[in-house]
Amino acid sequence: MAVDHFRSADRQTGGGRLYGAVMRHLSDRVAPRLVDADGGPQVFAAAAALTEMAGWMAHDSGHDDRAGRHFARALPLARTSGDLPLAANVAASSSHLALQTGDAAGAASWARTGLDLAAQGSRVPVLTARLNTMQARALAAAAQRIPAVHALNAARHDLEGAPDTAHPWLSPFDAAALASESALVLCDLDQLDDALTYAEQAVVLRKTGRERSLALSRITLVDIHVRRNDMDAAVNVAYDLLSTSPTLGSIRVLQQLDQLRRLLEPHKAYGPVREYLVRFDAARKARMLLLADIIPPPRGGTSV
Repeated sequence: MAVDHFRSADRQTGGGRLYGAVMRHLSDRVAPRLVDADGGPQVFAAAAALTEMAGWMAHDSGHDDRAGRHFARALPLARTSGDLPLAANVAASSSHLALQTGDAAGAASWARTGLDLAAQGSRVPVLTARLNTMQARALAAAAQRIPAVHALNAARHDLEGAPDTAHPWLSPFDAAALASESALVLCDLDQLDDALTYAEQAVVLRKTGRERSLALSRITLVDIHVRRNDMDAAVNVAYDLLSTSPTLGSIRVLQQLDQLRRLLEPHKAYGPVREYLVRFDAARKARMLLLADIIPPPRGGTSV
């Protein structure tokens, strides 16, 4: 399926490089079939899945407003297809986007909507695991410690023993994704030792095949080391980040790398941190040149 090919390429190259191709496929190949009397529910399901994917690629390209609009369009398409797990999956994506934009209440609401939809359709453990994880993250962001832990435990229970076969339209959610999200939940709950364990696990599980996910997991790991005041460990992982492909077309990764630099800046009196920041700034200049074609211009100005 086209969605599988786009998803595989996105993991390695980033959404910024693929967003236009997905939109062209939607408009040229999928949209005309929505008005075809012989199209059927599968056409609406394909449109929903690809529209949701376009939302993720817009988010990865730094266009969160556009991502929200794609998710808003994907949900009624999924409902029209009759595929309730797919509709619940779109709700999970909306929950994730709300978290990224600082709306914990909205994230919790979308996670609940997704869990309600999932309960009405066929049971898909990886889907409920994802939704419970989004619920845990939203609750942790709102400092709701006990409910967050309960939701995270529910996610782990869902994923344990889940069958290998997944729903054809759903975003993948595996042990590495759960470990990565668990680390973020536990960071918000200030349980840094446990967060460190899961962050390290996420990095190990993402060593092959998922360039963007590996970079994001390493950024989380650096953050945890800094919070634990272990600057040598933070710098060690930060150097690993310099090996991230400079052509990875993910503005989201670029933004989080910049946040990592701001996190390390107050510690530059320590020699290894200061030396790393010099290397980081050189690598960033090269990365900015290579990604100049996809970096959004500043509001009210032009790109540099």
